[in-house]
Amino acid sequence: MSFPALPVVTAGLRPELFAGAGTHSVRRVLLVTALGILVLVGFGFRVNALSSEGLSEDELNKLNAVNEYRAQGLTSANGEHPLLMKALLTVSVIVAERWNRTSLVAGHPELNVAIESSLRFPGALFGTFTAVLVFLVASELFGLEVGLISAALWAFDPLAIGFNRIAKEDTFLIFFFMLANFFWLRGQRVAESQPERRPERFYWATAAAFGAMLASKYVPAMLAISVAYNYTFQRIPGTRWVIGKKRFLKFFLVMGIVFLICNPTILLPGTWQAMSNFTSGRTMGHDSYEFLGRLYRHRFTDWLSGEPWYFYLVLIVTKLPVLTLLSFVLGLGLLFKQKSGDGRYFLLLWLSLWFLAFSVPGGKFTRYLTSVLPALMITAAIGVQFTARQLGRFCARAFDNKAIGIYSRSALASVVIISAFWSAVTATPHYRLYMSVLGGGPAQAGTYFPQDEFYDAQMKDAMIEIAKRAQPGTQVASELQSVAAYYAQRANRPDLACIDSSDPADLEKLTPGDLLIDARGRTYLSNQAMLARLRQASQPAFTIAVGPTPAAYVYVLDQKSLAALRGKQ
Repeated sequence: MSFPALPVVTAGLRPELFAGAGTHSVRRVLLVTALGILVLVGFGFRVNALSSEGLSEDELNKLNAVNEYRAQGLTSANGEHPLLMKALLTVSVIVAERWNRTSLVAGHPELNVAIESSLRFPGALFGTFTAVLVFLVASELFGLEVGLISAALWAFDPLAIGFNRIAKEDTFLIFFFMLANFFWLRGQRVAESQPERRPERFYWATAAAFGAMLASKYVPAMLAISVAYNYTFQRIPGTRWVIGKKRFLKFFLVMGIVFLICNPTILLPGTWQAMSNFTSGRTMGHDSYEFLGRLYRHRFTDWLSGEPWYFYLVLIVTKLPVLTLLSFVLGLGLLFKQKSGDGRYFLLLWLSLWFLAFSVPGGKFTRYLTSVLPALMITAAIGVQFTARQLGRFCARAFDNKAIGIYSRSALASVVIISAFWSAVTATPHYRLYMSVLGGGPAQAGTYFPQDEFYDAQMKDAMIEIAKRAQPGTQVASELQSVAAYYAQRANRPDLACIDSSDPADLEKLTPGDLLIDARGRTYLSNQAMLARLRQASQPAFTIAVGPTPAAYVYVLDQKSLAALRGKQ
């Protein structure tokens, strides 16, 4: 076994990436410019039409927590999740409110920032700058070329963009995970190549980033990836960056201190109660998850009896742009070859440990893939680089011209990046609904993972339309009672009574003329038979779409449909 990836970094600074640039300073300017363009375009994708989709049930819970913090200070609201992200959301919401009260916005109402946008902006921002961290980590392991390709694939990937545009913890988790690993890898390289410098400051920065990571989402399994990579090389005699037991104890102390600073609500008894309720399944409002047209139980403790172990494999195959997917498959094969350097062990550990941690439990959501997407992009970049090199060498020999080889190599990498860019363009602004041709294309949008693909985006438009049509005092039944009530208030229709369509007592309250929302992705084992009877007995009064994709069907109830709902046909 050769020494870890850190020496590979020096070999990876490949000047041919900037052939003809002339000097190191010019190459650096070109690199910074390219990375800056990726960040700006990626940011544009992530913030474009942020309020085009309504809040999901999870996002509304975050907004309620933000409002409670503002009214009462730090509480255990939404305590099953750490505080760091919710603190950032609170700042974003307050800043947006102040911006909306400025004279500029008063004169130009189109500049008003919607609550959906303010709640989602922090995730979009952190997701954007994750591209920089992907570049830095990939460059430490495999060189600048792989780093830049990886960053481009992350910046333009529809899945990454879609997950960054929702107010959930996964984007912050991966941001701080990547930041921690950049510091760790840089510290190892300093210890190896510059023994006169002390690497401790990088270790403590790593610990601080890991503390922030756990204050973003409670996923300690992510720590195992970095620790496993660190210990893979500890017994090599030439290793100069062994942390040692004493420094490791200090490492975890620093991590714990930062965790408490970023997540002080962990000290509240109510937080522990909320976490207990969440992990035990007592707060889970729904009993199943629809995947490939079938309902599966999805509690964490259902293990292999829940959603299938191949859930994320299907997600990757159907949602990654085809050229990115093919590059990943090729790159994955290359990770098992010594020529790819010892940085490959980091990716292999990341991919394998993540797969074990997330595929065996029964409860799965597509957004959990966020914490391994950078590994997929870096692996794909390795595949792109390998293929581009082979093509460049072939063209150089075939035409006896090195310049043609360089241009053909650059062209192939550009084609893969442009294909990812075009996938994002065609998916905008509903990126979660993107389907590659392998998944059936746009015609199959919303059929594989409907709960996560729609993510309740349809509820805002559904309630706006209902508010226009409904008579005073109309009851609206849905699986998203709180979201429906929120948007009824936003539509100035507080008279609409929003009730739970899965509650038998609420169903008995319904009368002719009341409405029921049948939202895609919100079919469960508990309501499957009821909705099947309704769909057979009646036709929806109108349909709500997300983009071109039908997302919810609204029924005006009569005696026949009421009897169907209650099983009294």
